[in-house]
Amino acid sequence: MTTQSHNKPLFTLPFLTLTVLFIVCLIIANLVEIKTVSLGAVTVTAGLAVFPISYIINDCIVEVYGFRRARLVIWLGFAMSLLTAVMLNIAIWLPGGPDWRSQGAMEAIYGSVPRIMLASFAAFICGSMVNAYVMSRMKRSAASATTGATWRFSLRAIVSTLWGEGVDSVIFFPIAFGGVLPLSTILSLIVSQALLKTLYEILVLPVTVTVVRRLKRIEGEDTTDSSSTDYSWWRLTDV
Repeated sequence: MTTQSHNKPLFTLPFLTLTVLFIVCLIIANLVEIKTVSLGAVTVTAGLAVFPISYIINDCIVEVYGFRRARLVIWLGFAMSLLTAVMLNIAIWLPGGPDWRSQGAMEAIYGSVPRIMLASFAAFICGSMVNAYVMSRMKRSAASATTGATWRFSLRAIVSTLWGEGVDSVIFFPIAFGGVLPLSTILSLIVSQALLKTLYEILVLPVTVTVVRRLKRIEGEDTTDSSSTDYSWWRLTDV
């Protein structure tokens, strides 16, 4: 069910704001991912502070605007991240001026290792799409339930994030570090990253719920995807 004014533009200011925030958080997460951070006995990457926000925004978009809009935003995020990686590498390859003394540091920090790039982009697309799909299907199940039971948004957000972050970690770490790190370490990273990012989602749920409620009120829109919704990942023009 979708409530939407016929005179309303296809892309509103709140939707565009969420899209920009999603892309900015994704790019920042990729740029700071190289730093490791110790949280007690657990070592994580600095991207943990930013990347889960993209999943929270993804949840908000699916909840208010539906899967098709979320799919568009995910692909836009992918395209902008790829563009950022390409432009950074072009900047690295350009010859430095006579006073430039930081070429080695720039290459070490921002030089894209093809294997890491492949792992990062594949994990992002698959994890984000799974997150949006689970969120959408759980909302559909709630709407079509004959028992009167409903899935609360909070539960949808937690379950979809656990699935999405789990898929992201299962894809990223084996591709990025298979043969480099011991299998036990890779498995530990998969579990710890997925759980910590889901915990992040739980901790900020009050903020997420408030944002969703205000968005629905401002937009006059609360989309529940129907049985005719095409969940193909590639239908970019179907918004």
